[in-house]
Amino acid sequence: MRDYQETLYEGYGQRFQVDKMLHEVRTGHQHLVIFENARMGRVMALDGVIQTTEADEFIYHEMLTHVPLFTHGLARRVLIIGGGDGGILREVAKHRDVESITMVEIDGTVVEMCREFLPNHSKGAFDDPRLNLVIDDGMRFLTSTEETFDVIISDSTDPIGPGEVLFSENFYQACRRCLNVGGILVTQNGTPFMQLGGVQSTAQRMNGLFADWHFYQAAVPTYIGGAMTFAWGACDSESRKLPLSTLRQRYAGSGILTRYYNPEVHQGAFALPQYVLQAIRKASND
Repeated sequence: MRDYQETLYEGYGQRFQVDKMLHEVRTGHQHLVIFENARMGRVMALDGVIQTTEADEFIYHEMLTHVPLFTHGLARRVLIIGGGDGGILREVAKHRDVESITMVEIDGTVVEMCREFLPNHSKGAFDDPRLNLVIDDGMRFLTSTEETFDVIISDSTDPIGPGEVLFSENFYQACRRCLNVGGILVTQNGTPFMQLGGVQSTAQRMNGLFADWHFYQAAVPTYIGGAMTFAWGACDSESRKLPLSTLRQRYAGSGILTRYYNPEVHQGAFALPQYVLQAIRKASND
């Protein structure tokens, strides 16, 4: 038995007890470990940073998926950037009206290992006939594809290593180019208490690019440092103004069962703490 020490922040972190090491490998892109922990279930880490745990993954995956999809209401074509563990794919696949799901993951080994060691994340969604799985760099795919999408979900690692380009100005511009009329982009954007600079740089890049841009949040215990922020960019300035009654109707009509997401949480998630709002305003005015 040993401990796994996360290395994301200098002088501050979290420690997981490794009850059983399931797999450890250096892929072509990063160092991957999957282990068992009595409290959090199976845990995956990449390059010293915890990515996902069985215990709380539902919070992250539900909020990154259902907020844009229930807002859009008519999404037929969905693009997932990253998301090799299959959690976003599982949640997108629950939407019956979605006709095609394209998933672009840079590291094929992550997909293989998660299908084997974290099967509850995808729950068979990799076998969904609507899925087109592309093993490629997300940025390269976006800049070369002729396809367009109703919703794009970027489930990236932190902006270090392979995930760094997925926070660049070029990335947001490429996503905007690939969105249909009324399309929505959402991205993982870190915990603002610890990574406020990341939120500010995203604000600068989204400002002027989307008719409506903002952030929303959810508290995911695994991502230490407070609430997790998700960036929101909508091509339609009215998208976020949906009445609660409409969200409730769509949610009930979908028949989708969730453990964290509901229409009230959806609406409330866009209310941000003052320090985050001030940082965003400052960034967008610079």
